[in-house]
Amino acid sequence: MNIFIAGLSYQISETDLRELFEEYGEVSSARIITDRDTRRSKGYGFVEMSDDTEGQHAIDELNGAEYDGRTLSVSIARPRAEGDRSQQRNRNNRNYGNRDYRERSKY
Repeated sequence: MNIFIAGLSYQISETDLRELFEEYGEVSSARIITDRDTRRSKGYGFVEMSDDTEGQHAIDELNGAEYDGRTLSVSIARPRAEGDRSQQRNRNNRNYGNRDYRERSKY
């Protein structure tokens, strides 16, 4: 089961996140999402748990719980929309045609 966690402290490590969820069962992976440019945490992450029952128990217990001074929002992760971000970005840029950046910034 893939679990989405929002409201994480910006100082939390992937090890801390893994340990938090290991209280409820076996954790396959734990990821903190970081900004590509600054490498700082974005305040959310994902935990993969091998057993769905244990994953649901972790969600039930941790959703709304306070951790490191912040209230967590924990839920089953939704699948990513079809296509990746670069494809979406290309679709958005197509609307501008051949106009240069200065023209685009006016809109």
